[in-house]
Amino acid sequence: MILITGASSGLGAALASLYAKENEALTLTGRHAERLQTVANALTPFSNKTITAITADLASESSLEALFDGLTQAPKTVIHCAGSGYFGAIETQRASDIQSLLNNNVTSTILLVRELVKRYKDQAVTVVVIMSTAALAAKAGESTYCAAKWAVRGFIESVRLELKQSPMKLIAVYPGGMDTGFWPSSGKALDTSSFMSADEAAGMLKQALIATQHGYIADITIQRG
Repeated sequence: MILITGASSGLGAALASLYAKENEALTLTGRHAERLQTVANALTPFSNKTITAITADLASESSLEALFDGLTQAPKTVIHCAGSGYFGAIETQRASDIQSLLNNNVTSTILLVRELVKRYKDQAVTVVVIMSTAALAAKAGESTYCAAKWAVRGFIESVRLELKQSPMKLIAVYPGGMDTGFWPSSGKALDTSSFMSADEAAGMLKQALIATQHGYIADITIQRG
């Protein structure tokens, strides 16, 4: 079973579509129940396997515990796509929106990975964490977003060291700009016509996640052309 977070839109929904068409059992999670169920319902005709939608707030410990308690089997792969953006000159950014950004990107990732390690540390579970190229380079007007993504990158690289003798694997993904609903909700006016589509990025990522018996790609950067 593959667990995909942030599956109600964008890259998460695109990945869910690809895996459903390969008859993978899926558990989809997100914060927006109606949108999430719409995605799950649309995929059901393409798959003979179970597609389950579970609404969850990944920044809430109790919500995360309920999510995993509700699974009928351990996931073989977890793809963490959930997150949000918030941009603008630092002096214009509101404290409440900064806190929301940190909850949606940093706290959610830390609590999710913590729960996965607690439950599945001794199992061959692949955990894929989608970040951004903003975790690799500073960008004017994206200060707090970069701070959040750099924090996630440092966290993932540190937990990797803790899991050195574990069969659990952490894969870090750094996609460039995608033409999704992410940008309008971030408050940043941007022409995204030359950006990758979510379907394009999902196809490249799915291909890169194919592992062999003795190797896997640990860090993936997907640049837009």
